[in-house]
Amino acid sequence: MAKQPRYTPEHAAAGLDAKFPDIETWPNQFPGYEIVIDDPEFTSVCPKTGLPDFGVITLRYQPAKLCLELKSYKEYLHSYRNLGIFQENVVNRVLEDVVRCAHPVWAEVKGDFRPRGGISTAIIAKWPRRKRVKN
Repeated sequence: MAKQPRYTPEHAAAGLDAKFPDIETWPNQFPGYEIVIDDPEFTSVCPKTGLPDFGVITLRYQPAKLCLELKSYKEYLHSYRNLGIFQENVVNRVLEDVVRCAHPVWAEVKGDFRPRGGISTAIIAKWPRRKRVKN
């Protein structure tokens, strides 16, 4: 008897097509500096178990022509609260949405998630992205 997979392609893609509020921006006035934004109370939901995921989302970026407006960024992150989405997908989706809205020189998003079942997870995604290595 074939064993059923515990995680399906639907689990893996959960939340990636969700609609999020726009992250507003404003014109940057200075070149060559870094902005760091922490959300120490980030929450989302595991799409497999339905259990909450708690963590710290840290965004580091160098603005080019635009800076993120903090209240809209906070509202954007808050929209993940009841969304079933894997932690890895959270971090990569936040990075892609920040890049789409602000077009930074570079950006990095780190998700530092609290332990569940004795395991904690830290996920880091950077832009510009490295090219995939072919096997």
